[in-house]
Amino acid sequence: MDFSGLYHQFLTDLQHTSWLEFIAVLTGILSVWFSRLENIWVYPTGLVNTIIYVYLSFKFALLGEASVNFYYTVVSIYGWILWARKDKERRPVLHITTSNGREWLQQSAFFAFFYVAVFSALTWLKKDFAPQAIPWADAFASATAYTGMWLMAKKKVESWHWWIATNFASIPLYFVKHAVFTSLYYVILLVMAISGLIEWSRKAKQRSYAA
Repeated sequence: MDFSGLYHQFLTDLQHTSWLEFIAVLTGILSVWFSRLENIWVYPTGLVNTIIYVYLSFKFALLGEASVNFYYTVVSIYGWILWARKDKERRPVLHITTSNGREWLQQSAFFAFFYVAVFSALTWLKKDFAPQAIPWADAFASATAYTGMWLMAKKKVESWHWWIATNFASIPLYFVKHAVFTSLYYVILLVMAISGLIEWSRKAKQRSYAA
């Protein structure tokens, strides 16, 4: 498909964007903005986003992404609890930090496990239940997102590396499913994730210097 065809598809699909998708995109952008600022409102806004996207992902036959958003919902509650903890002086207990070598290995193993699990499940489901599924792409977007969300709950700088990978994979994944507004949403999230990485890296360095 040439550029003209892609542009025509974008305009056509944009006209058919549902109000649910608009709300999901808006709350998703707000959630990433709050996470960049290390603001606990990342979780209530994120929960609205993820619950809607569980439904939309099933609608677009993106079963891996549906599992991701269900996982987001569960981990958001866990992360909300961690971020809300305060010491006796009412200061947050959890702080932004960078991962050491052992933690990087854990992250990589976490990603690999979920990639294999999601890819295998989607390959099996594609035969009879979800012929529109794209196992390798959906599994990559899902596994990187699983890893990013897990690390976000722990306020690890490296969570943004995984979010950047998720966004790169999700842009074309949703576009080919004609969910172009969501595809555009992931372009915005990609820019915000890069900004978030810069901001959290700065905060982590400031804390290491102060320690």
